[in-house]
Amino acid sequence: MSRLIVGPFNRVEGDLEVKLDVEDCAVRSAQVVSPLYRGFERILQGKQPQEALVYAPRICGICSVSQSVAAARALGEAQGLGVAENGRLAIDLIHAAENVADHLTHFYLFFMPDFARDAYAGQPWHEVAATRFRALTGTAAEQALPARAQLMHMMGILAGHWPHTLGIRPGGSTRAVTANEQARMAGIVSAFRRFLERVLFADTLERVASLSSADELAAWCMEKPAPSGDFRHFLSISDALGLDGTGRAGRLFMSYGAYHAAGGHLFRRGLWRAGRSAPLDASLIAEDTANAWYAESSGPLPPAAGETLPGDGTGKGYTWCKAPRLDGEAAEVGAIARQLVDGQPLIRDLVGSGSGNVHARIVARILEIALVVMAMERWIQDLRPNGRFCDHAAMPDDCEGAGLTEAARGSLGHWLKVESGRIANYQIIAPTTWNFSPRDGAGNPGPLEIALEGAAVRPGETEPLAVQHIVRSFDPCMVCTVH
Repeated sequence: MSRLIVGPFNRVEGDLEVKLDVEDCAVRSAQVVSPLYRGFERILQGKQPQEALVYAPRICGICSVSQSVAAARALGEAQGLGVAENGRLAIDLIHAAENVADHLTHFYLFFMPDFARDAYAGQPWHEVAATRFRALTGTAAEQALPARAQLMHMMGILAGHWPHTLGIRPGGSTRAVTANEQARMAGIVSAFRRFLERVLFADTLERVASLSSADELAAWCMEKPAPSGDFRHFLSISDALGLDGTGRAGRLFMSYGAYHAAGGHLFRRGLWRAGRSAPLDASLIAEDTANAWYAESSGPLPPAAGETLPGDGTGKGYTWCKAPRLDGEAAEVGAIARQLVDGQPLIRDLVGSGSGNVHARIVARILEIALVVMAMERWIQDLRPNGRFCDHAAMPDDCEGAGLTEAARGSLGHWLKVESGRIANYQIIAPTTWNFSPRDGAGNPGPLEIALEGAAVRPGETEPLAVQHIVRSFDPCMVCTVH
């Protein structure tokens, strides 16, 4: 058996290494290493509670709105504060614009360029794929980036700027919308829909959203040549490489529930385990630091009572990432989990009673673009420009709250405790913390570590293609991982 270290990865936010034990041209075990310590949880201690709205968005420049939403929801729960309906709609629109832009960025700039690698030069599809998706010079980015930029104009209207907006508050949004701005946003989303239907799908959003099985997806893909729409292009490459059999992780998926405009969720909250749905009890979440570089603790701790105390470097850990577990189990999070929990038939058929895979993760993210953009069109129409956008309440001197939401990459939670008017404890579990977690005290690996087991390593490969696809299918954001 030999040891192969892959990393640092390019096209990844933050630092990432993967240590692989390889035998007979396959990965036998993996350790996922997050070498970057941020310290946000420590920084927030002693601050006034409302300062979390300033610091939390700066955790990440990609999912800053998600961090704002989680912080605002934690503060709102601590205050016992509801959210004005207009504010709820505005927050969902801000959040959706960021998440959709994130899905688009991941597909075009992070994931698809790997198929332009010279190592695939012998494949019959490679030349066309390289022309379309090669990093920096591919024709796809020339179309996708302007469309993404136009969509992000929503941020200027609703939030003032992006990233690190201060417009999201516990009781709603600080930015009231006029009727003219409502019409302008409808135009922005309409233009983005046209891009999706012309370039990404080469079909209507409604048609794509109606696909309900793997067979229907395959038949839809065959209706036109592979380069007709970038989603079809991916599907044809995925079929050629067998990506539906690559990167299989565990069988437990979790979602905190995404978007809150109707008083519930656009995508439900809950669990999907081995082909069956179940309710989520968030009180069963705990973080294990047995294999992380932190001071020794008495065992896994619930985030409301969590600790972030760096160790002295003499322990047995191999990463700064903690190991969050749900009742002792590792859970995969992300678009695939959201759609499984919500009952989306295509994604449930792609996964069945088994585990996720590279193919299903990417399909889930692309499908979610269509579903969310259609929802955004409804939310814009539901706004009432003359109505109230934000409610207010005093912050008690002693209180606690949890803010649970869904970033593009998956479940994000902030846990807040206030004593004598100051933050006594603040704990954050980001999506990549779940998916890229190390082994826990019982030796159980995290989702990516499981998914990498069995990955092919061809003779002479120092950056195995299968490993690249598996890692990127989870879309790591390492700066969000450690706080």
